[in-house]
Amino acid sequence: MSNSVDFPFRAGWQVGAGERSGFKNVTAFFPEQNPNSSVSVVITGIGPDFTSLKSFGNVDEFAENLVTGLDRSWQRPAGLAAKLIDSKASNGLYYIEYTLQNPGEKRRHIVSAIGMAFNGWYNRLYTVTGQYIDDDEESAIYKPEIEKSVKSFKFT
Repeated sequence: MSNSVDFPFRAGWQVGAGERSGFKNVTAFFPEQNPNSSVSVVITGIGPDFTSLKSFGNVDEFAENLVTGLDRSWQRPAGLAAKLIDSKASNGLYYIEYTLQNPGEKRRHIVSAIGMAFNGWYNRLYTVTGQYIDDDEESAIYKPEIEKSVKSFKFT
């Protein structure tokens, strides 16, 4: 298996891609008019001891560790506030929904689908993440498409 994933995204969106070493690939899709809305795909090589998503814990443990690791709202002065909204496992994938907000900035809504697959040499962690600004008219236009893209992610 190569880096083959499938999810819909809107025609006309900009595409940016990069590779950080041989073990991490990043591709992002975003509307030119609203760079605060996007869908990104990150593919990360992981060690052979990680044989399934459950190697990272069940979906609730995984989500809690992710969001807790991002949250800095307890610091003084307060930093990034991260809040878990929902987590569920379905069809071999983990789905996580949470928000991020830096002090003085608008709140970002994040939806992610996480899966694992073997490419013939080593396991890879696939993360599809959509983000948009909560309570923002421009972002509201893209919210349904972003959520649909993440929820429809699958391996091909």
